[in-house]
Amino acid sequence: MTLDDLGLLFEFIGGLGLFLYGMHIMADGLQKSAGDRVKKLMSFLTKNRLIAILVGAGITAIIQSSSATTVMVVGFVNAGMMSLSQAVGVIMGANIGTTVTAWIVSLSEWGSICKPEFLAPLVVGIGVFMVLFGADEKKNKLGEIMTGFGILFIGLSFMSGAVTPYRDAPVFANAFRILGRNPFLAVITGAAVTAIIQSSSASVGILQTLAMNGVVNWQSAVFITLGQNIGTCVTALISGAGAEKNARRASVIHLLFNVIGSIWFGIVMFFVFRFYRGMAEAAISSVEISVFHTIFNVSNTLLMLPFAGGLVRLSEILIPYDESERREDGAVEQMYRKLDHRILNNPALAIEAVVGEVVRMGVLTRDTFQTAMAAVRDNDKEQIKEVLRMEEDINEMQKLLTAFLVEVDNLSLTEAQHMMIKNLFYTVGDIERIGDHSENIAELADNKRKEKIEFSEKGSKDLEKLYDIALHTFEAALEARELNSMAAVKRTESTEEKVDKMEKELRDKHIQRLSKGKCAPESGIIFLDVLSNLERIADHAYNIAGYVASER
Repeated sequence: MTLDDLGLLFEFIGGLGLFLYGMHIMADGLQKSAGDRVKKLMSFLTKNRLIAILVGAGITAIIQSSSATTVMVVGFVNAGMMSLSQAVGVIMGANIGTTVTAWIVSLSEWGSICKPEFLAPLVVGIGVFMVLFGADEKKNKLGEIMTGFGILFIGLSFMSGAVTPYRDAPVFANAFRILGRNPFLAVITGAAVTAIIQSSSASVGILQTLAMNGVVNWQSAVFITLGQNIGTCVTALISGAGAEKNARRASVIHLLFNVIGSIWFGIVMFFVFRFYRGMAEAAISSVEISVFHTIFNVSNTLLMLPFAGGLVRLSEILIPYDESERREDGAVEQMYRKLDHRILNNPALAIEAVVGEVVRMGVLTRDTFQTAMAAVRDNDKEQIKEVLRMEEDINEMQKLLTAFLVEVDNLSLTEAQHMMIKNLFYTVGDIERIGDHSENIAELADNKRKEKIEFSEKGSKDLEKLYDIALHTFEAALEARELNSMAAVKRTESTEEKVDKMEKELRDKHIQRLSKGKCAPESGIIFLDVLSNLERIADHAYNIAGYVASER
């Protein structure tokens, strides 16, 4: 190998790096600007598989990675947020959406104005200026998209330039002739390259770069592309390895869909090339690869759509159900399952999942609060034990949510998303403190039971009234967080003011009863401590609603 050859090798590797990095930056910018749209797309998921296909195609077109979409699907299935029936449609759609990248790569053959060396520097320049000097977040996002788009094309230009001197070299012609004559080897090659770089979009892009230089024939390109569709399944299979069985079934469905499609399409193309040898040996362009890639994925989806239920059943045969799947997990186990790291591929959806789990933690805390107050009322030892057990779950949920929020906060987020994550950190802390106050109330109930203390009828009624208002305050705060509702925020603020006012009045009245000897000192201390905990619970609920209001 001469020094020139080594230089061209470095140029190709550098071009590949720029291509992958540009794709990453562009996808990141698209994801930021379309995060909420992706969330809305996912909300359209129903039992209608056609809608699921459109959603899968739309998401993949936005985030520029069918592997990332499928990994997200595995995560959603693992978290119980999506059924296998819904997953099939999204997986099929993801294969269609990934063809967008191939069309972007093939732009360089659409005319001189679209060639990388002509367009990319201008696009990068404009994009960088928008990122550095953009007055608002929208311009920064658009700048990121443009910068990534330009770098992607510069990378393609480098790769193409490195290959150009060898376009007439016998090594390329011989290699692709061998691959063309051995379809099985071509499929294995395409699958292996895609599995190694973890992106069918990137591997198709590399193949298109070689095709731009006229060194790839139709037969080898077709079978390599089919292999690339199989290789992209490796990412989802790896992702599903440590997941629940249903999530593993989703990754198996992805594999089955692509393998079956590649087999039937490969058989058809094998006979086509047998009858049309001239076509088989003819050079293929990057645009023609895009056309074939699109035709294959669209036709495979249309053919397999009627058999989607069969794919689900086949996955269930390959990974059968067992008794452990039929048991209902506890609150902590469910949260651990739902906060699946695979959904971190899309920040907007990850944030939505976290909000759901924060609210679920709040619901458990509300139940703990209700149980604690029932223990005060009934002097029930078992209810006190239940509060202590539930409070342990609340503490574990806080740890899980905090750790997951740290990971979400390290993703590429918008300013609004960063603020929401910060507020969710605070919300988790406030909910955990409400759990602590519920535990305090349960301990006061235990002291009341052991010392055989009874509140007066008037005191008990007053306590129930304050408890009802504090409970409504907390429930309104949870509704505000779940629905992002300003109406619920206002209700929280209104009832919290009532709690403050009523707590002061009840405290003053009880102190008067104590001074007149109408209540025993021991009962007075417990009563006042319960009042104080109820007031603090309402304060934390007020904080939770305040975080929601600050996001407007």
